[in-house]
Amino acid sequence: MPFTLVGPCEYREEIRKSRFITLAAPIASAADAHAFLEQHSDLNATHNCWAWKLADQYRSNDDGEPGGTAGRPILAAIEAQAFDQVVVLVIRWYGGIQLGTGGLARAYGGGANKCLQQADRILLINRVPLNFDCSFSELAMVKLRLAELNGLVTDEAFTANGVQLQVSLGPEHLDILQRQLADLSRGRIVLQRQPSE
Repeated sequence: MPFTLVGPCEYREEIRKSRFITLAAPIASAADAHAFLEQHSDLNATHNCWAWKLADQYRSNDDGEPGGTAGRPILAAIEAQAFDQVVVLVIRWYGGIQLGTGGLARAYGGGANKCLQQADRILLINRVPLNFDCSFSELAMVKLRLAELNGLVTDEAFTANGVQLQVSLGPEHLDILQRQLADLSRGRIVLQRQPSE
């Protein structure tokens, strides 16, 4: 069973005078991964190497380190611990001592491993993306019903007439939520599946 992170985490270490900071976070899309990398990469560092995995999509980058010594070991650390929907960034400040290709792979993969090992994780539940509208007065009860079914609010937009919600929910709970929301709104709230990207 795959896991994802509860929230962002960090691990720091020094290896032969090079400083390494590993940052990891949960993601829901490739855009989330790119936003995280853009926000946390340090342009003053020697290298910003990374990897992310999202179901069957994955990417990695060595950022100037010898090919295969950074991005792939980071990705291997993600997969070895059964993580999914995760991005990992390892930032290195060169300390003047060469680590060699094996040393680099151990440093990047090891930092990613240690960061993920100490992180809070949750079992990844397969959820279906949905959207619907509700009134302002229904919002609190809608969120309560969703939380009871282990669903997530992924986006909400307030309009003049109410709230447009995007949520994700386990497929086994769809009928229950639809019934509850129909009862709550006298049949006005109808769940709609979001088109897959």
